[in-house]
Amino acid sequence: MRALISVSDKRGVLEFASALSSMGWEILSTSGTMRMLREGGVPVTSVSDVTGFPEICDGRVKTLHPAIHGGLLARRDLPAHMAEIEKNGITPIDLVCVNLYPFRETIAKEGVTMEDAVENIDIGGPSMLRSAAKNWKSVTVVVNPDDYDLVLSEIRENGNTTPETRLKLSARAYTHTAEYDMAIATYMRAQAGESEKLFLEFTRKQSLRYGENPHQGAGFYASGEKVPFSLATAEQLNGKELSYNNIQDANAALNIVREFSEPFAVGLKHMNPCGAAVGTDILEAWKKTYEGDKVSIFGGIVAMNREVTLEVAQLLKPIFLEIVMAPSFAPDALALLCTKKNLRVLKVDMTQSDRTYAQYVSVNGGLLVQQLDTATKTVTEDMCVTDAKPTPAQLRDLDFGWHIVKHVKSNAIAVVLDGMTLGVGAGQMNRIGSAEIALRQAAATLEAEGRDPRTAGLVLASDGFFPFDDCVTLASQYGVRAIVQPGGSIRDEDSIKVANGKGITMLMTGERHFKH
Repeated sequence: MRALISVSDKRGVLEFASALSSMGWEILSTSGTMRMLREGGVPVTSVSDVTGFPEICDGRVKTLHPAIHGGLLARRDLPAHMAEIEKNGITPIDLVCVNLYPFRETIAKEGVTMEDAVENIDIGGPSMLRSAAKNWKSVTVVVNPDDYDLVLSEIRENGNTTPETRLKLSARAYTHTAEYDMAIATYMRAQAGESEKLFLEFTRKQSLRYGENPHQGAGFYASGEKVPFSLATAEQLNGKELSYNNIQDANAALNIVREFSEPFAVGLKHMNPCGAAVGTDILEAWKKTYEGDKVSIFGGIVAMNREVTLEVAQLLKPIFLEIVMAPSFAPDALALLCTKKNLRVLKVDMTQSDRTYAQYVSVNGGLLVQQLDTATKTVTEDMCVTDAKPTPAQLRDLDFGWHIVKHVKSNAIAVVLDGMTLGVGAGQMNRIGSAEIALRQAAATLEAEGRDPRTAGLVLASDGFFPFDDCVTLASQYGVRAIVQPGGSIRDEDSIKVANGKGITMLMTGERHFKH
């Protein structure tokens, strides 16, 4: 029996080759792998001795030869094939162990040149893998060191791998070459300025019990890329497995947390914030978040951008929550939260980054791709379009509301005060409907505290412009004193006129933040 071994990832390969050799297999190899195996005491035959041809072009040409591919591709069940390779002095190769030049790792390096990238494009390796995989009924192909033990176990037991294993390994080999070619194509197309093709690679991270509803099958697939604010790389410290809806909601919560550098907490239900606040510390931020809407948070998700302390955990524990997320948890806080066996506790990398990330949304028969909405203007006084100018406190709330409302499903209205949400109106078919919901909720929250909403100085944020002046009129009836919106309506002057008449300061950012 003959095995050809030539790998870039040398984990475990010496032990693998040594075990094959001890069972009577002849080992063929090339270059660096051959030197390593010989130094490890494994008898190795050089591929050049098999082909009768030296490695040329700085190693670019080593295994591209009929003596190699004839030995891989000849069908053992066809006498004509076997006679033909025998006539040409070719010996069958029964196992190929190959993994490819580190192309992905090379292009991931800072300052990599195209020359370096191109030299890490493997040619002979993929060719051998494809030949071996095509002839899987007779040839075992191994691309992953994790499969070494399985292969050796079956050879020891049966003298060879089973047909079922060879088929699985063939599929893995084709997956390996497909992923490799996709990475190369993506890189080369970017260098050439070509963009009409999109190649995506995701690996199943988790099988889900069901999707949005029990009759829908579902799974969670990860890109494998190290991305901050991501469920794909989060560490689950407690609780049941995440569900489809958990993942959707948690992802929405993390995108809101990304907006803030100061201590911040958010409660979320059905992908909309039901409470959010900044504070001098995370304890104050959570208290304000909870006070903003004590009802909707039931069964919701909480995310914070600071370590969860014992004091915060003590406030969280009595509430029925699905998930708590943070960059870290104090040991005593984690121990307390873990007493609730079903509560999912997630440690999430919340490293801020200026990098732009893509967002993918599937539609029937297609895929929408856009940049994640991470660029948000800071609300400043020079955006004011009314006679009344914002106070420093109002300006802080206007900026806070602007960074919150962008994460509310359109049409979206957020009513805030003192760095916390008091009312959120989401997903209505007209903007006045969202405004009515948010304003009523804000008024009810303040009245429950014995405060008059008409004198509190509420601040309102809208993700889109006002098509009419009705939202400004309604806001004034609830005591709103400051408004931030994108502007851009042909009736902007109508809204400005009403705001001036009511003594409301209104700022226009010039950018909208629809969320569908």
